[in-house]
Amino acid sequence: MSPVYTRWLRALMLTLAALFAMVSCTSNSYFKPPETIPDDRQKIPKPKPVKINIGADIIDKQFSLQLEQSLDLSRQLRNITGRRKQAMNINAWDEVPDSSWFTNRNTIRQMTLEEIVRGPNSLDGPDQSGVWTIFHIKEEGVTLGFDIEDQRGDKYVIKFDPVGFSEMQSGAEIVSTKLFYAAGYNVPENYIVYFDPKILRLGENVKFVDNMGVTRLMNQKDLEEILGRVEYRSDGSLRTTASKYLTNQQENLLGPFRYEGTRNDDPNDFIPHEHRRELRGLRVMAVWLNHFDTKANNTLDYYTDEGYVKHFLMDFGSTLGSNGDEPMPPEIGYENSFDPGQVLINLFTLGFYVKPWESPKVIPYRSIGYFVPDNFHPEKYKFIIPNPAFENMTDRDAYWGAKLVMSFTDDQIRTAVAQGQYSEPGAAQYLAQVLIKRRDIIGKYWFSRINCLDKFKLRETAGGHEGQQDLCFTDMAVATGLENLDRTRYRYDLKHGTTYFHKEKTIGASLYIPLPAGVMKNSSRDDIWELKLQLRRTPDQKWSKWVKIFLRRNPDSGRFTILGISRQE
Repeated sequence: MSPVYTRWLRALMLTLAALFAMVSCTSNSYFKPPETIPDDRQKIPKPKPVKINIGADIIDKQFSLQLEQSLDLSRQLRNITGRRKQAMNINAWDEVPDSSWFTNRNTIRQMTLEEIVRGPNSLDGPDQSGVWTIFHIKEEGVTLGFDIEDQRGDKYVIKFDPVGFSEMQSGAEIVSTKLFYAAGYNVPENYIVYFDPKILRLGENVKFVDNMGVTRLMNQKDLEEILGRVEYRSDGSLRTTASKYLTNQQENLLGPFRYEGTRNDDPNDFIPHEHRRELRGLRVMAVWLNHFDTKANNTLDYYTDEGYVKHFLMDFGSTLGSNGDEPMPPEIGYENSFDPGQVLINLFTLGFYVKPWESPKVIPYRSIGYFVPDNFHPEKYKFIIPNPAFENMTDRDAYWGAKLVMSFTDDQIRTAVAQGQYSEPGAAQYLAQVLIKRRDIIGKYWFSRINCLDKFKLRETAGGHEGQQDLCFTDMAVATGLENLDRTRYRYDLKHGTTYFHKEKTIGASLYIPLPAGVMKNSSRDDIWELKLQLRRTPDQKWSKWVKIFLRRNPDSGRFTILGISRQE
């Protein structure tokens, strides 16, 4: 059987299976919670390090993956019918449990401003009491830098700002690090450091590629030539970012992870990466922070002392308004590195079509670069190369990601921006304003695409009979200041089996629902109730999509417990 025939036969079988699943799906009040996701932090043998060829990976994501997806008929059918494959690592509350990939932080408990300042850091940066020994020259990426070892024996990657745009790359690196960490992602310890270049010492056998393209050992004159290309402060010091090695044991650094598939040598890695919600929802965070370069080589797997693999995001110097060695180009977010759609537009308009980003752009602050609050779309934003996890993102994934973004208060954002240590008057205030405005654009968009009622809990009814309970909920758009509670209306259905206790009952601007009290006759141990909630902001608006809350009632006490929820897309 030919490979082409096999591919088409497999696609046909998947399509038929998807059709059968859609036809056989019926709506009922039975709720089956997802199976508990095993902890992926179990001790395992150390996997082998991997390397990813950047060029080959770009070609694969830009062309091969797009062709494969276009031939996947079941995928196309799911997209058309609105039944896209959901993430595989969500719990009964439609949330992501803590794992080696992600730790719930700001959305669960709002971090203090002191915690925002500290972020992932455990030190104050490299020890400057002695020399820094250069043992490697940074050759990947666009920013100039070295790998150094300080007097304590700690290793760091240090990177310099581009000449003429002091503080731009380093500020972006630090601000984005604080925000990604507070959201829940694993990131390295990153510091802004001011140091005297005299503490730099060239180690032995440091190789680099010279101006003639020749790989050779580096000498003191080479080092001085490189340092002559960086921008000095008025006191003769240099400002850099210092990114601490995850470990000084090089053999425990396992290389990048891919945004699809799994590691065959990691038994804990059992969920395909493109179906992990924290990687799908990362798209929303990346759009907020203009983190357009989310390819595999900006990640790192690390074998921990506890004996499992932990997954990190790396390199945020090309975020916000910085492209590392220059301000962010205005086309970022509008086009992929190769964009067939834009090529066709140019072809059919003979080049006369002026794209939104082609009008003259002003960079208000050189320490920020090009970063604007308007003219970006939370869903249409394009990354430099397609990301498999992002392309599998559903509205439920995006809603989860939007909750990460909207969890940041204005004060938290301003505090994170202050860690960029911008000296240019007005720069920090401008950057914070842009982040706040982009945050709200993202929240308004995704909170309107899906029912944004959340954080369901039970409480004793105030002044009610003993054992009587209310179901309380949070309107995320109201709680984050995007919408007004006074003009919002909620309605709900409450049913037990096929029997409705309430049908389309409107409760006005109230964030709780009284539940039936007392013990019912003939109730079973598997006594499941379904409460369906909707909302609308104005009388002429259609009712939103629903969220269903499934409850179990104890037949002896009559008290309810929440089993889980389900959201309509």
